[in-house]
Amino acid sequence: MRYEMETTRQEAKRRVVVKVPASSANLGPGFDSLGMALSLFAWISMSPSVATTITLVGDNLQGVSEDKTNLVYIIAQSVFARAGIEMPELDIGIRSDIPLTRGLGSSATAIVGALVAANALTGYALTNDELFQMATAIEKHPDNVGASLFGGIVVAAWDGSRAEYVRIEPPSGMNVLVAIPEFELSTTKARNVLPEQISMKDAVFNVTHSSLLTAALAMGRLDLLSHAMRDRLHQPYRAPLIPGMDRILREATEHGALGAVLSGAGPTLLLLVRSENSDDGQLVEFVRSVMAKEGIDVTTRWLEPCLHGPTVRLINGNDPEYNLEHRQLLTKAEVEVGA
Repeated sequence: MRYEMETTRQEAKRRVVVKVPASSANLGPGFDSLGMALSLFAWISMSPSVATTITLVGDNLQGVSEDKTNLVYIIAQSVFARAGIEMPELDIGIRSDIPLTRGLGSSATAIVGALVAANALTGYALTNDELFQMATAIEKHPDNVGASLFGGIVVAAWDGSRAEYVRIEPPSGMNVLVAIPEFELSTTKARNVLPEQISMKDAVFNVTHSSLLTAALAMGRLDLLSHAMRDRLHQPYRAPLIPGMDRILREATEHGALGAVLSGAGPTLLLLVRSENSDDGQLVEFVRSVMAKEGIDVTTRWLEPCLHGPTVRLINGNDPEYNLEHRQLLTKAEVEVGA
């Protein structure tokens, strides 16, 4: 199927705006297998065009390319190619409230947002499973992309050729505190500190705790999280990269947390809390004081598990909003559909 720009001019006058949730991967022991969507978002606006333009909106996209080397553009073209459609020129706008390289799935939201936006422009030629397989192959692990694509909590596995997942509804009565240090930590650097081999004892520790954590989340057993979220596979090796992390993970339950972990590859820390305790300032003060003693500024935010994946809004050429600049379109409250 070929997309004929000249003969389907009216059909071509459409824009899609996609809102994608952030995610936290691993959740402690579930390395590259557990992910949770969070109520922090990125948006992608995309439409066919006579020339490719990429507009970046907001303060969280420093260093992101504004030409055809942009990840969103490249992934969109992979969708069109798979669908048998030609749409070489795109008008793209990107806005993100997710800080880059902080362990909150910023790259996964870009991947998922690009896949979903491009697929909407094709008339949904690809299935959600195809999008999940493509996203996993790009990201090289399924936890972040699975959570952002399906929402909730995702338990997933990838063997290098196919990914499978099970979605779990997050337990009710659970809020999330994220502590975002004011420095970046690349996933590559965070992975390079991991050992190539671990002991059988540590492997068994992680398998058992990851299994317990999955069951506890599925059954809503919040009382088990402090025990189940312990890890020996990656967090002990990454702790030296994030001053204060070891103490926060060790002592957070004494200050009101159900459990605390490194979010993805870090440096953000994620703390789970009973909803009725989220107004208590004790935990926030504890986290800030620990990081301050290490000379690190930290931003804390209360979030919730996001129960949905991307929301999609199609705008046709007759809609006055079609001609809005990206900066206006991506900051309008109406973009928040499906929140």
